[in-house]
Amino acid sequence: MKTIGLLGGMSWESSAEYYRLLNELVRERLGGLHSARCVLYSVDFAEIEELQVAGEWEQAGEVLAQAAKGVEAAGADLVLICTNTMHKVADQVQGALSVPLLHLADATADAVLDAGVRRVGLLGTAFTMEQDFYRERLAARGLDVLVPGAEGRALVHRVIYEELCLGVVREESRAGYQRVIGDLVREGAEGVILGCTEIELLIGQEHSPVPVFPTTRLHAEAAVEAAL
Repeated sequence: MKTIGLLGGMSWESSAEYYRLLNELVRERLGGLHSARCVLYSVDFAEIEELQVAGEWEQAGEVLAQAAKGVEAAGADLVLICTNTMHKVADQVQGALSVPLLHLADATADAVLDAGVRRVGLLGTAFTMEQDFYRERLAARGLDVLVPGAEGRALVHRVIYEELCLGVVREESRAGYQRVIGDLVREGAEGVILGCTEIELLIGQEHSPVPVFPTTRLHAEAAVEAAL
């Protein structure tokens, strides 16, 4: 079993999900008392969020690049950035590594395509929904990516940072997300990518009329596949 390196803490709420999923998936595959070999570097998310808001992406990338060197030095054979948004600096992180970085958008695109879906809605932080780094990676794989309108994007982003990253799950916010998903479906979305690792704390398949693609679980599944 290879050792999985995790760049986490963005937020720790979703990093805890990564840790749980990796261990459950390894146990399902190998049985008995087996669990995942992994090393975790957990950053202070407040510092990263300040850099995000200030547009200081290169500096944020340097923080993660140094963290990536740390998990590689600790024995990681592959590395995951445990957040969709910070894949904006994925190339910078990979440049600091001599082991593979398993890109979250690639694992997600594989799952969407395997499901026979081509037109997909994308929920995530404003950075993920509005900037090119994530949408273009999906589009390069042949996906037609839809994002919510301005009001929907603002709602999705606010709930992530003000609620889910703090471990707060509200029925009112779930209903709001369901309205946004409904709008995407009316625009032709055949599925919806839960493109922020915290969204899975709020939205499951039972809350959507079309398939949802939970990126935390998909990333963890891809990591376990690679590790085993």
